[in-house]
Amino acid sequence: MILAFDTSGAHCTAALWSEGKGLAHAHEDMAKGQAERLMGLLQEVLSEGGATYDDLTAIAVGTGPGNFTGIRISVSAARGLALGLGIPAIGVSTLEAQAFGTPGPLLSTVDARRDQVYLQGFGYPDAPAPQQRGLDTLADLARPTDLTVIGGRSDEVSQKLNASATAPAYSLADALARVAATRLSEPQPRPKPLYIRPADAAPPRDPAPVILS
Repeated sequence: MILAFDTSGAHCTAALWSEGKGLAHAHEDMAKGQAERLMGLLQEVLSEGGATYDDLTAIAVGTGPGNFTGIRISVSAARGLALGLGIPAIGVSTLEAQAFGTPGPLLSTVDARRDQVYLQGFGYPDAPAPQQRGLDTLADLARPTDLTVIGGRSDEVSQKLNASATAPAYSLADALARVAATRLSEPQPRPKPLYIRPADAAPPRDPAPVILS
């Protein structure tokens, strides 16, 4: 039984997944307040699925890319829960989760605002590693003729690449759980944020807390 959650964007989302099927799911759009809402949402999902924290086999958490503060909220929560429960926490990027369950050469994208996207390729030679790109630079990407774009701003990206666009096969939280389930048999590193780009804000005078690797 896997509890999956993500706060990397303007949302707070969670799912409870067991033996190949989803038991409960919740998604709330919110521009802020994820830190205050997350634990309550997780308890609601567990209750809806008829489970408790003691029933869990693993935690799955979205590691971004996306909102810096949101990513830190969910990754920190996942590490804390895993430590307290004595179960693994498995980090999965949004880019990989979106691509899960869809066949063929894929380019997974997340809106990075300011006419930018985060992207990663799957299932073809020279597929790009996670990176940030301006929409006006996408034509430089090597790609197959049968490429499908999936995720944020997929319609715009697919037009620029002469590709097709499709929706993810699963909701984000469900996909996180499904990817994590494929990794349960092997030891996993502790989840850490996938930021890709540096923060926009100037650093504070005092050093910020660091999530240990």
